[in-house]
Amino acid sequence: MTGRVSFVGAGPGAADLITVRGAKRIAEADVVVWSPAVVEVECVREHARPDAELVDLSRVSESEVVDLYRRASASKLAVVRLHAGDPSLWGGLREQHDTCQKLGLAVEVVPGVSAVSAVGASVGRELTTSDVAQSLVLTGPEGAEHVAEFAAHGTTMAISASGARTGRIVEQLRAGGYPDDTPVVVAYKVSLPDETVAQTTLGGLEACVKEHKLYRTTLFLVGEVLRPAAPRRAAPGDEPVRRTRSKWSMRASRDSASVAAWSAVHDWQETARARRSAPARPKPDRDDPVLELVTGPTGAEDVPADAVPVDAGGAAPVEQAKPKPTVAAAAKRKPTTVQASTTPRKPAARTAAATRAKKTKRAD
Repeated sequence: MTGRVSFVGAGPGAADLITVRGAKRIAEADVVVWSPAVVEVECVREHARPDAELVDLSRVSESEVVDLYRRASASKLAVVRLHAGDPSLWGGLREQHDTCQKLGLAVEVVPGVSAVSAVGASVGRELTTSDVAQSLVLTGPEGAEHVAEFAAHGTTMAISASGARTGRIVEQLRAGGYPDDTPVVVAYKVSLPDETVAQTTLGGLEACVKEHKLYRTTLFLVGEVLRPAAPRRAAPGDEPVRRTRSKWSMRASRDSASVAAWSAVHDWQETARARRSAPARPKPDRDDPVLELVTGPTGAEDVPADAVPVDAGGAAPVEQAKPKPTVAAAAKRKPTTVQASTTPRKPAARTAAATRAKKTKRAD
């Protein structure tokens, strides 16, 4: 067994938007590396073990993180490095992945819900449709200078950039061919309690950003697929559509999102934690004699509480031998009689002469 490093996508922010596999890896981890600036603290509190080591990325250097990987390789530790959204999007995954492999660690990447997907779900729009746009262009902060080139495709765009550079982004989108009435969705801290999700147009984008005071990294979705649907007028005889509510939706409506998320994974979380902390059980020796349990005529149901297993060959009782689970299963089958004794057995065959002599002696 070797150490393992799992790069886990923590989702867009809410603790219950992490994947089940991601939450399980956090529960199994000896060390969790994360940045409170980009990953919500509840995501760690809800899923990490109480004795897990938490490392704040904002307080350590990259060389110290590499030293942590070396320690994980030497001590066979399970390490989780949390990424906001999905690790494959703007996460700097490649260098970390290669470093861990060089150190001989087992490496795993657990995908997460990206902020792009979360924003599309928040406004109820798919980002690619067959009749409007069949592709999606993703560009991060370093690619913001090439927005005009990407905009020339006229498809849906997802731009992650500083809100302070909104004016420059508007200029490039116009230069790429987007008209001022193109729908734009502005999103900041999506899925969190203090999220900001606003729908506007390219012409009103700068005013929208200033109104909400968004100056840090913000996500902009641009394209015709985001145009709000026209409100439908109710026709005579129409009835409101009632949605069926599942157990999980009702539980989520009663409790907070983090409580609902925790109850969904509680059982196997506890199992994973117990497995990591429980000492290894010694394997039984195959050379040990087979044990039999003394039972009465009615079968295993009448086994006394202080029954002691004995060796099938007639040896002395074996101390502290626990009955196997098969005893409980035997109680459900047809009652049988199992006999075992430590006294020597009498010879099975007697000579005919000895038998007659014994009968004659009794007659006299």
